Formats: sequence, C-alpha cells, structure tokens
Amino acid sequence: MQTVPAPATWFSVRWQEGRLVILDQRRLPLEEVYVALESPGDVFQAIRDLMVRGAPAIGLVAAWGLVLAAEGSAAPDGPALVAELEAVAAELATARPTAVNLSWALTRMLARARAAGAGGPAAVRAALAAEAAAIQAEDEAAGRAMGEHLLALLPEGEAGILTHCNAGQLATSRYGTALAPIYLGVERGRRFRVYADETRPVLQGARLTAWELARLGVDTTLICDDMAASVLQQGKVDAVIVGADRIAANGDTANKIGTLGVALMARYFGVPFYVAAPLSTVDFALPDGRAIPIEERPPEEVTEGLGRRIAPPGVKVYNPAFDVTPHDLITAIVTERGVARPPLGAALARLAGRG
Repeated sequence: MQTVPAPATWFSVRWQEGRLVILDQRRLPLEEVYVALESPGDVFQAIRDLMVRGAPAIGLVAAWGLVLAAEGSAAPDGPALVAELEAVAAELATARPTAVNLSWALTRMLARARAAGAGGPAAVRAALAAEAAAIQAEDEAAGRAMGEHLLALLPEGEAGILTHCNAGQLATSRYGTALAPIYLGVERGRRFRVYADETRPVLQGARLTAWELARLGVDTTLICDDMAASVLQQGKVDAVIVGADRIAANGDTANKIGTLGVALMARYFGVPFYVAAPLSTVDFALPDGRAIPIEERPPEEVTEGLGRRIAPPGVKVYNPAFDVTPHDLITAIVTERGVARPPLGAALARLAGRG
C-alpha cells in the first residue's frame, strides 16, 4: 500500500495500471490523499479501517481485490488458482459483515473464476478483470438510474433534502445512491438545500457528505444529529433520502446508526422517507431485519474525538455501526430498476424479477 499523486478530477475507486487506487476517506476533509492497494491484504485493511466505505464501493473494492489476488498468484493451474481465490474471498468477507454488497460481489467474482478455471490461470485472470470492470460500470449506471427515479419524486424548484451519513460518489463509483438526484439535478440546473446530519461517532456526514456537496457547489447545511427533529419540525425538508447497507426481503433496511431515529421523526412530521440502494443491496435470503448481522465498531470511536479522550477511562461503550429501519417507516425504496412502494417485499421481488 502506498500513496500516489492526486488526480486532476477526484474519484473514489479506480483501477489504474494494474493497481487499485482509492481516495482515503479517513483523511477527508482536510487532506485529499490517494492510496494504491496492491494486495488482498491491503484491500482487507482498507475496508476494515474505513479507508473506503459505502456498501457499493466496498463490494467494488473487494471485486478488484480478487483481481489483485489472481495477479499475484503463482498457482500452477486454474483449479488451484480458484481454490486460492476462495480462501481470499472468505477472508475479505469478514472485513465488514453488514454490507451485503461485499459478499454479493465476492460471490459473483468467484462464480466467474470457476467458470473460467478450465482455461488455466491466464483465463481466470482475464475473466476476473472483465467481471470487476463490469461491476464498476453497472454501479455507475445504477447510480444514474436511481438519480433519475429520485428526481421524479422531488418537488420542482428548490428542494429541501435531509440525509444521514454519506451515500454519494464517495460511497460508490459515481453519482452515489441517496445523493444521485443532487448530482443529476445540478447537471440540469436544479437547486437544492441539503441538511447533512454529522453522523456520530465517525462523522461521515460532516467529513464526507459536506465535503463532496461543497465540491459540487450545493447549498449545504451541516447539523448535529440531534438537530434533525427541529429541522423537520420547521418545515425545511421536503424529503429524507438515505442509503442502505443491507435490505431484508420484507424491506427492513440496515443503514448507518441513527437512521432509525430519522425515520421515526420523518413519520411524525409527515415527511417522505426514501431509501436509495441498488438491488444488489437487497438480501432476499433474509426474511426481515432481525436477521441482518450488525457490525460493532471499536469503543475508541466513541470515547475519543477532537484529538483527545472525551469519556472517562473504563466507561462501557456500545457502538453498533448500523441500525435497522422497519419497512413500515419507509415511504419507498428507490432502485436502479424503479421505485418500490409498500408492500415493499412484494415490490422489491417484482423489480428483481422474483415476483
């Protein structure tokens, strides 16, 4: 893993000259630092340590991680290489277990490797590179499609949007999920007022959402998480739009911790609550949100901040990275194939070709 020169135009994830280059999100907003990941170990560290985050981006980086594994392997034949890749994928899948795009991308890549295995290592490497590139292209197209669907749900004129965490280009290959309509709307001259929750304890809203919307020239107001109720009460918000890390078959949605509270407030004040996510984020194997695994992060994320310790030594900490919003609090789930409205389970199944 090594630092590389910053590009003229920023990006989140890109394959360049045999290396996987990412924008190190831990360094934002003060430093724009790009890092080349050169091994599966680098990829595991980047995902676990939040150098890269956001469910689609995590899946994409993991896919390129298998490409790196194949390129660095000395396996004598195709089956041996596939066996190595299966072991690498099993390890990568543990880096951040809640984001289903991680396991989804690894499963897809392994299927492609197995299909190419009879052709030998060179065929497996070529197949994996093509599949990872396809995942990246599909992610970009999905972001644009979600943006189109969401724009149709927002009022004309200057729309007020509240978002939680970061679900923009930083969390994907381009456009984002929850921020996709803003990227597209800016291209078309539409105006927005965005209220970005700071998103404790890692401050993705303050560090990341505010950073990329400022780069985009969007009217953005950063608020503490506990200010969202007041903003909603004052009628400043036309819609809440958030992303997702995993969606159960019935529409229950896991997203960054604090999302559930925002959904409850939006329901009370009569504001539409939209979830934006590609269909790859829907885990049809899980019947409801109770089955979604919730990652717990280190206690230091809560006990330390602003460059110093902010809690007494020895205090107990509960630090789940995500919470689950029940489907009946969600106005609609917006995917690349269309808008799923209640009953969400049946609507998601139809969009995915399962109903």
